[in-house]
Amino acid sequence: MTFPYRAALLALPVFLAACAGVPPATPALPESGVTRAYQQSVDINGRMSVRYQLNGRDEALHGSFEWKQRPDNTQLTLLSPLGQTLAQIMVTPAGATLTQAGQAPLSAADADALASQALGWPLPVAGLRDWLQGMVTVPGGKRIALAPRDDGGEIVSADGWRLRFTTWEASAPARPRRIDLARGTEQAGDVALRLVIDSFQPR
Repeated sequence: MTFPYRAALLALPVFLAACAGVPPATPALPESGVTRAYQQSVDINGRMSVRYQLNGRDEALHGSFEWKQRPDNTQLTLLSPLGQTLAQIMVTPAGATLTQAGQAPLSAADADALASQALGWPLPVAGLRDWLQGMVTVPGGKRIALAPRDDGGEIVSADGWRLRFTTWEASAPARPRRIDLARGTEQAGDVALRLVIDSFQPR
């Protein structure tokens, strides 16, 4: 399946985003003992930057995102640095659909696989449901809530992403402000994503 969204992204002005390099693997963080109410309905806005490889060349881009989550669906909108909508991913129990202006929608059972094929680099849509709220499912299937840590320690998710929750909001309980993600891939080499959360509104 071919998809013009990847070309649209590459046509944007490329910014050398401040993504950190892919860090070395470290042991997963221990449990924090934090109790956090999970928000089934929430609107989150923020900024995203990504660094990856394409045909042996380093590529970097950034923009912003809008995350609208409800109990029965999640909508992720990716925007250019100028605020233009590049793509929307809608996830429901029936599967995922990715749409772009002027193009026919694409659908798949798995949102992560659909995003990876369309973008040319992996975007962990499924994991973001937890990570944006400071929760991670670790290898073995246990779901834990994290807390601010002075050492910015790394935790490995069950699906292979290495995460650092580097900045937290001063709320009770604290919420993530910045999340750095990294993993090695066959498709796009060493991938590094940085998410900065600007607003978090339970609905």
